[in-house]
Amino acid sequence: MTILIATGLMREARILAGSGTRVVVGGGASGRLEADLDRLVPGMAGILSIGIAGALEPGLRPGDWVVDGEAAWSARLAATLPGARRGGVLGQDHMVAEAADKAALHRETGALAVDMESHIAARVAYRHGLPFAAARVISDGADRSLPPAARVGMRPDGGMNLPAVLLSLARNPLQLPALIRTGWEAERAFRALLRGHDALGPGLAGPTG
Repeated sequence: MTILIATGLMREARILAGSGTRVVVGGGASGRLEADLDRLVPGMAGILSIGIAGALEPGLRPGDWVVDGEAAWSARLAATLPGARRGGVLGQDHMVAEAADKAALHRETGALAVDMESHIAARVAYRHGLPFAAARVISDGADRSLPPAARVGMRPDGGMNLPAVLLSLARNPLQLPALIRTGWEAERAFRALLRGHDALGPGLAGPTG
């Protein structure tokens, strides 16, 4: 049984790669992610969107898990991931970086978290008749607006765009404390992602258990 994984960053992919998985990195390029998932989906047992996300519901903090998707699969994920909440994971083609925008999306949709891959992975899974689930660990709280440097930090391949980050800092050095805080909170999320991946094991609590 092989699970097709949709995630956003190369760092996430390095954590998630392993036996029984095929990882696709979106890098914020929704069209390419969808095409890659469509190309790789034959023979897969299901599609899992997993990685970091922004909180939409107040009270969720970096390191907290949110699980959504097909009932049996998401139930196994929630039972394995420590303290996981079950609820909506909203996908968007663009980064949701402002706290005010997060609050508006929460009011409009009731979703708990937002990322840039889950809607695409769900659409591909539906098109191919495969089970879908999302397991997302919070990186930035609903009350956090990401500093400008964090918004330009992702390359299309999912790697870090360090020159863009440094240029943003040079233009606005006052954002440095917020950027440091964002980085610290992201580290907490990445550590939770690693622990969660290890807890789920090679099959990632997949559709056949």
